[in-house]
Amino acid sequence: EVKIQKKLREFAKQRDWEKFHNLKNLAISISIEASELMEIFQWKDSKSNFWIREKHSEQIEQEVADIMLYLLRFADIAKIDIEKACINKIKINSLKYPVDKSKGRSTKYNKL
Repeated sequence: EVKIQKKLREFAKQRDWEKFHNLKNLAISISIEASELMEIFQWKDSKSNFWIREKHSEQIEQEVADIMLYLLRFADIAKIDIEKACINKIKINSLKYPVDKSKGRSTKYNKL
C-alpha cells in the first residue's frame, strides 16, 4: 500500500467524500486536472522557459499533484498496485519500442 493512498483515504472519509469517489468521477477528475496542466502551456512558445518563473512553477506543481492524487485514489479504489502496473507497462513498452528501432525517434511502435 502506498502511504499517500492511506492519507487520501482518510482525507476523503473525514469529509464524507467516499460517495463521490467512484472510478468514473475519478477518471474524469484526472482528465480535468491534466487539462488544467496543459492550459498553463497553451499558446506558449515550445522553446520558452516561462514555466521556470515562480508563479508558473508553483502552479505547475499544484496541477501535477492534483493529477497524481486523483490517480492514486483511482488506483486505490480499483485495487491496482500502481507500482506493479507501471513496471509491467515499462516491460511491455520495451518490447514495443526496442532500442535499436526507436532510439532517438518519436515514431509510434506500429510504424517502426
